[in-house]
Amino acid sequence: MSDLKSPANFHWHDRDPGPELFSHAVLEGLGRTDKAVPFRFLYDKTGSDLFEQICRQPEYYITRTELCLLEDKAAEIADIAGPSVRLVEFGSGESRKGRLLLEALEDPAAYIPVDISKAALGAAARQAALDYPGLPVHAVWADFRTGFRLPLPDQGRIAGFFPGSSIGNFTRPQARHFLAGWRDCLGEGGAMIVGVDLIKPVAELEAAYDDRAGVTAAFTLNLLRRINRELDGDFQLSAFRHEAHYNPSTFAIDIHLVSRCRQTVTVCGQAFDFDCGERIHVESSHKYDVEGFQALAEAAGFSPQAVWTDKNHRFSIHFLTVAEISPSPVDA
Repeated sequence: MSDLKSPANFHWHDRDPGPELFSHAVLEGLGRTDKAVPFRFLYDKTGSDLFEQICRQPEYYITRTELCLLEDKAAEIADIAGPSVRLVEFGSGESRKGRLLLEALEDPAAYIPVDISKAALGAAARQAALDYPGLPVHAVWADFRTGFRLPLPDQGRIAGFFPGSSIGNFTRPQARHFLAGWRDCLGEGGAMIVGVDLIKPVAELEAAYDDRAGVTAAFTLNLLRRINRELDGDFQLSAFRHEAHYNPSTFAIDIHLVSRCRQTVTVCGQAFDFDCGERIHVESSHKYDVEGFQALAEAAGFSPQAVWTDKNHRFSIHFLTVAEISPSPVDA
C-alpha cells in the first residue's frame, strides 16, 4: 500500500488473512446445525461505512458516550501511560478515538493502527501520518484476533488500545484468551486500555442494536450481499430479516439473520437449506459490570490500575498493566 504519495512517516504492513478464510468460515458456519458466520466478516468496505453510520444513530449510545469519556479523561489516561508510548489501536477504523489519546500523550513514539478493513485503515492511517508528521505511523492490515508480529520501534512503553466495547464481541472465555494472547507482546511494563460497555436496561440495549432508521439491519444484511459478491452466493436479501435480542443468561445482545421462509441457498456451489425462522448468528455483544471485567483481566494476566465511567454509568474505560505473575491457564 506504500507509494510515492504516502508521507515519509507512513508505513504499510500487510497481514492479510486471505479470501480463503472467508469462504471456509462461511461454508463451515452455514453447514452447522446452529448456523453462524464470525462477526469480523461484517466489515468489508460497505460494512465499515455502515458501521460508521450506526455510530451516529441516536439509539447507539456507545460511541458518543465513549468519545465524551475519552475527551474528558484523556489527560488522566495519558498521565498514567507516561511519555514515549507506542500506541497500538486494535480495530482502529477512522482512528477518531486513537487520535484523542495521541493528542493527550506526551511525545508518543509511534502509532500502530490495526484493522481488518483495508480501505478504512489506509485512509485513516495516511491522514494520521499527514497530521502528525513527526510520528511514525505503522498501519497493520490484519485480523487482530490472530497472532502476528507487530512492527514496533525499539523504544517506549507499549500500550494497546481496544476501544468501542469491541471486547464484547468475544465470549468471556474468548475475551480472556484475547487479552492473555496479547499480554506477552505488550511485554514488561506494557499496558492495555479497554473500552467496556456496561450492563443496563434491556430496552436501551436492544434499541441500540436495532435502530429505527434500519442502519444496523442494513449492516447485518450486507454480510449476505458480500457472500453473494465474493463467494458466488444467491442469497435473496429480502428473504431474511435482522433480529437483535438480549440474552440475560450470558449478559449479551445476540444478533441474527432470520429466514422469512423455507428456502435453499447456494454458496460456492454448495446448497444450504433453511427452515422458516431459522437463524444465522452473526454477532454477540457482551456486557459487563466493572468488577466482573476487572476479574476477567486479572485472570488474563493484567493488573487493573484505573477505571473511568460516565456519570450515567453506561460505559467504562479500563487501564490495565501487565502483571508480574503469569496468568492462569486460558479456557479452551
